[in-house]
Amino acid sequence: MANSTEKRELFNSKSQVHKDAIKKILENEKKILATIGKEPSEVAHKKIGLCEQMIHAATRYIAINELSFSILELKNNDALNEARKILYKAIIYLENVVTNGIDIAFSDIDDKLALIADYDLAKRYYLVRKLGLCIRLLVDAFGDNSKWKWSFVEIQGRFATVMKNMLDWKQAVKVYFSSDSPDYSTTVFYIRMVRKNLDLSAKEYRDRYELATHRIDDMRAALNYIGAGRRIAMVIEEKEDAEEMKKKYQVWKEKLENDQKKGLAT
Repeated sequence: MANSTEKRELFNSKSQVHKDAIKKILENEKKILATIGKEPSEVAHKKIGLCEQMIHAATRYIAINELSFSILELKNNDALNEARKILYKAIIYLENVVTNGIDIAFSDIDDKLALIADYDLAKRYYLVRKLGLCIRLLVDAFGDNSKWKWSFVEIQGRFATVMKNMLDWKQAVKVYFSSDSPDYSTTVFYIRMVRKNLDLSAKEYRDRYELATHRIDDMRAALNYIGAGRRIAMVIEEKEDAEEMKKKYQVWKEKLENDQKKGLAT
């Protein structure tokens, strides 16, 4: 059986591959940011590329933690914290492209989406799936009792928002009702994923409000996610779902107002 020194050497050897890859990614990020032009479409596409690179770097940090756990039988919190910070950067790069608006009219970001019109649906779907998977792997790696538990509510929410905003909803709604379209399956799966994550974010912000913060802005965020979900239900003609969301929105809104009157929300 290997002693602790041998285990540490093995871990260092195996993790160095990931560290070297991360270093190259971050060096490349600096180069891109230093040379990025001012033409809006170019900037948007490069920011998407940087998001992809940040996802890659985050997976490398998560892999370092997995090596630590398997070889040293220890969670590598330093690697996980770096992955957490770099996933924020990945999300921010997409927010730079399509904004961080939650419950907004789809037409509000037409000009943003026009800049990435040639970035096709399949690529967008693949990108947001990768980002979502990486976030899930990180949350699982930290575990249920992590001190970052409630901060992941924000990461999840911001992810749900950019995922929604990366989709051209005018086109998506047309395809959603056209089963003969080559993009039909991808569009349906994408919309389902967005709706699921908006609902999850509403629940998680409500939970954070109830169980941790009692902050008004958390409950307002929950309401915004319900509103965003209802907006989608309406455009895809899911009338029953839209009505249920309307009722939920009102109940939660009244809950917040009552808490404010009682001095329970700050």
